[in-house]
Amino acid sequence: MTRLAWLDALRGWAAAVVAVFHVAPVVLGRELHLRIFEVIDLGKYGVLLFFLVSGYVIPMSLERHGDLRRFWTGRLLRIYPAYLFAVLVTIGLAAAGIVRMPDQLAVETTASVLGHMTMLQDLIGTRGVLRPFWTLSFEMVFYLVVAGLFVWGRHRDSAWWAAGLTVVAAAGPPGDLLGGSPAGRRITAVVAAVLLGAVLWAYLGKKSLGLAAGTAGLAAIVLPLVNGHATDQVTSASSGQATQMLAVMFAGTVIYRAQHRETSRPAAVAVLALVAAGVAMRTAPSVAVAVAATFAIAFLLRDRWVPGALVRLGAISYSLYLLHIPVLAVVRWTTRDPLITAVAFTVGALAVAWAGHRWIERPAQAFARRDIVIKLATEGTDARTGSFGKRYESV
Repeated sequence: MTRLAWLDALRGWAAAVVAVFHVAPVVLGRELHLRIFEVIDLGKYGVLLFFLVSGYVIPMSLERHGDLRRFWTGRLLRIYPAYLFAVLVTIGLAAAGIVRMPDQLAVETTASVLGHMTMLQDLIGTRGVLRPFWTLSFEMVFYLVVAGLFVWGRHRDSAWWAAGLTVVAAAGPPGDLLGGSPAGRRITAVVAAVLLGAVLWAYLGKKSLGLAAGTAGLAAIVLPLVNGHATDQVTSASSGQATQMLAVMFAGTVIYRAQHRETSRPAAVAVLALVAAGVAMRTAPSVAVAVAATFAIAFLLRDRWVPGALVRLGAISYSLYLLHIPVLAVVRWTTRDPLITAVAFTVGALAVAWAGHRWIERPAQAFARRDIVIKLATEGTDARTGSFGKRYESV
């Protein structure tokens, strides 16, 4: 078992919690589900745990590679193939009458399509064809900002970003400055697509434009800051909540920095306490406590034995997260019995997630590694990072 198995276990746990949260109203009944929801929002708990893990892992992956082309090649081949497969599955289910596509896709086609292409749909103000896609908007913004900080040599300023974003979130920034109207959403989607395309073009092929790409990437922070709730179709309730969720990702980076003595422990504790307070204010105290406690326990036990089932679940967690809603839709279309639904959903979601990981994610990751190895062989190893090959590009 690898030294980072505890992170796989956390991701597996988070994905399972989100899936259970979505099937709970059917299996437990709406009344009991709402009573649990009043105590703790398990959906937000699972997502924020995902964000904390991403914040810990993504900068580590970038700095280990030390090369933005390698980083983005790995990231894009990690997230897009399974994402596109989930989109195609949903389109197929919609054609069969099993699921319904968001109305915005027909009414605001340009903004919706470009939002899906960039994965920024939720922060543009359009709903994803699958509701869980909303978290990918935050992941993409985080990648862009972290890469931009790396280009400018400010990637170790994580504590300032986590604290600063929390303070801005508390100030209550405007929610729909860029996407409060269909025209605004269309313009925002076009600008976002052009900027993302230019950034990736520079990172993947035009290294001389790295500083410009980094600056454009940093500009992505504007979306959660002032456009976090452009419409009622999106998940974040306000720009304050959207900004706070991004602060949680930087909190994960603060933990990584403190662990490697790149940030002082007292400063890290103070910042993490501030972020937790922000989450408690913007989401719920129970969610903040549960996320912090779960990550803390896993971190403290990181050198101990980790349950293999959770590690294996972590390996398929991305496909599980993307595809559990289509599975639930098919199950609900087939039966309304709560017990049968629970069993069929569990078996079906795990089977589909395994298949997605086995036949879509793994081949794409293998292709990414092949591309990176070829580049290393032709260009040599980056002097800042040493030899490539350590695990965790799969995160």
